[in-house]
Amino acid sequence: MQSSATLREALDIATGSLRASKLRSFLTLLGIILATTTLIAVMSVIRGMDMYIADQVSDMGSEGFRIRRMVVLGRVDPKTYIRMQRANPRLSAEEFQFLKANAQLVREIGMEAWGAVNVQVGAESVKGVQLSGVSSNMSIITSTPVASGRFFTPVEDRRASDVVFIGDDIREKFFPATDANDRTLALDGRPFRVVGTAKKLGNVFGQSRDNFVMIPIETYFKIYGRRGSLGYSALALDRDHMNAAQDEVRMLLRVYRKLKPKEEDNFGMMASDSLVQLWNQLTGVIAATAVAIVSVFMVVGGVVIMNIMLAVVTERTHEIGIRKAVGARRQDILNQFLVESSLLAACGGLLGVGLAWGVTLLVRALTPVPMEMPVAAVFAGVGLSALVGLFFGVYPARRAALLDPIEALRFEK
Repeated sequence: MQSSATLREALDIATGSLRASKLRSFLTLLGIILATTTLIAVMSVIRGMDMYIADQVSDMGSEGFRIRRMVVLGRVDPKTYIRMQRANPRLSAEEFQFLKANAQLVREIGMEAWGAVNVQVGAESVKGVQLSGVSSNMSIITSTPVASGRFFTPVEDRRASDVVFIGDDIREKFFPATDANDRTLALDGRPFRVVGTAKKLGNVFGQSRDNFVMIPIETYFKIYGRRGSLGYSALALDRDHMNAAQDEVRMLLRVYRKLKPKEEDNFGMMASDSLVQLWNQLTGVIAATAVAIVSVFMVVGGVVIMNIMLAVVTERTHEIGIRKAVGARRQDILNQFLVESSLLAACGGLLGVGLAWGVTLLVRALTPVPMEMPVAAVFAGVGLSALVGLFFGVYPARRAALLDPIEALRFEK
């Protein structure tokens, strides 16, 4: 009962102190507020990006990998990039057929090409829609979610049929109230029959992932030719064969391109592990920078709190003498000031949480940066603030507890 009364009394005193001098309290807590805001904002960015990376990795899964003309992960100087452009020839349909015929450790391998197209239905049209020409098994390799209808078949791919699989933005634009399947739309003026619609994928970095159309790769070649940029995507037999499958594909491509043992690969490969590893490196840099900034703010805020609490001890010297005279123990005085300094810092932490929440909403509304405030960040911010207040409140609290009651009673402000 005594401890709860002491806590309630300390809470009342701390609240009264905040109300009595709002400007001083705000300036006292400014360092804590900035530290908490920075901590939670950085954790929100990392959390949002984690969700984005996880979403991107899920397209390939733990057994998938991609082969591209060039793969650039992390920082690459311009000279290296230019050298790669000159040294790396485009992937070809012939190389794909060679891989498909000889790779034993992949259960699926598909080919894709990219471009932009104008989509039209009647008098309405949309320009610059993402166009992909893909193998019929690409829906399996990338786990393409089908909302209605189906993906195109191997037969339609071999025959270069004019069929199309559309994203949700295209469905909403041209067929909002009707079933899009078996309807006709024009791609650059050429009619295509809709065979299926993808589930809604949403936006990333402000860019819609639903503004696309997919056609069979042979249809793409028939219309746009075979000289454009191509890429391959593959699935290993299982997770245990992932590295071996990549090594096999790398070896086959090197053999096809007649590369000597000491020559570097003139192509690139990327798996989900590569994206995760890159993001972990970036996260480490961001987290280290945030820790440095937060530490500075916390130390500054803690020193300010300690100075303010020393001033409070001086202001309440006579009060402390009276409390000791009526039986208060040193531990009671110590607890009072420790609780007060912790509560002051925790209030700064709560204000920082509110500010960080506002920043998160503002950034999400005005920028394409994905931010998601984790609950753990809120508890970490407020908890760390309270601990800083407790740590830097020890000296003022101990000084108050060690005051001589007779000398304290004689003190005059």
